[in-house]
Amino acid sequence: MLSAAYPWIKGLHIIAVIAWMAGLLYLPRLFVYHADVPPGSNRAAMLMVMERRLLRGIMLPALLMTYGFGGLLLATPGVVDWQRGWIWIKLALVLSLTVFHMLLSRWRRGFAAGTIPHDARFFRIANEVPTVAMIVIVLMVVAKPL
Repeated sequence: MLSAAYPWIKGLHIIAVIAWMAGLLYLPRLFVYHADVPPGSNRAAMLMVMERRLLRGIMLPALLMTYGFGGLLLATPGVVDWQRGWIWIKLALVLSLTVFHMLLSRWRRGFAAGTIPHDARFFRIANEVPTVAMIVIVLMVVAKPL
């Protein structure tokens, strides 16, 4: 059953990953702007709405779908050779991105509480984390070098 649905599951997994990655790349950028505005200002209020909607309306559902479809792919016979290193690197990086997602959620709650969790420079650097992880994940999955 899973083998017959494999192309569809893989396609849905890729769509979910793209949506999740878009949020992982965009939310820290919003935090860069948010860190530079006074708490309680109209601009801060607008950014809080954008951040909450992005996190809850796009990123969380995309994360859940990424894990759901990814789990189905892992359960499909013959898809993964667990003796190869690439899958373990990919899974470790996906777990790292999940932790990053949770940190973004915590920082958003800080902004919502009227505090600025870090300065704009910190969020500029944090914005690079998902990019580096994505590059390594894609290369591992496509080239399977290990």
